[in-house]
Amino acid sequence: MKALKKEADDRLLIEAAQRDPARFADLYEINFERVYAYVVKRVQDRAEAEDVTADVFHQALANLKRFEWRGIPFAAWLFRIAANLITDRWQRSGREMQDDAVLESAQVSPAEIEEVDRRATLFRLVESLPEEQKRVVLLRFVEQKSIKEVAGAIRKTEGAVKQLQFRALSTLKARMEGADA
Repeated sequence: MKALKKEADDRLLIEAAQRDPARFADLYEINFERVYAYVVKRVQDRAEAEDVTADVFHQALANLKRFEWRGIPFAAWLFRIAANLITDRWQRSGREMQDDAVLESAQVSPAEIEEVDRRATLFRLVESLPEEQKRVVLLRFVEQKSIKEVAGAIRKTEGAVKQLQFRALSTLKARMEGADA
């Protein structure tokens, strides 16, 4: 039932955006975190992931009139655009393709969509943490800094950083479990 409602909502939003490009903002808001999660997993560079994500939505808006509803989630179309953009960037830079999933971008499995949704939920939940906890999580897990480096960056003791990290992870775990329910 929930999946049918989401599919109907997606379709209505797409049709509205095709009639009035200003309505694309709704599709952007709903799908931004999902697309960013998909891209960042593949490029593993925050600045590049942000650039690719912006390009995905630029291309999607430019080609929205040609989008045909076929019962496939709109996000799958966005993932395909993202995969193609990543492939193009790697080819232009002379890098070899390291991720077979990017090469097989035309098909996005339901399991992959679910994983991307979980990552997007996690990104959203990290943003909702208290400022110090959010900063610790970003420094530790996005920038991959040590406890000692984080302590120096935020001018706290290592013990305080560990406590902030513990609270943040406990909160995220509980909220993720709530989101999955």
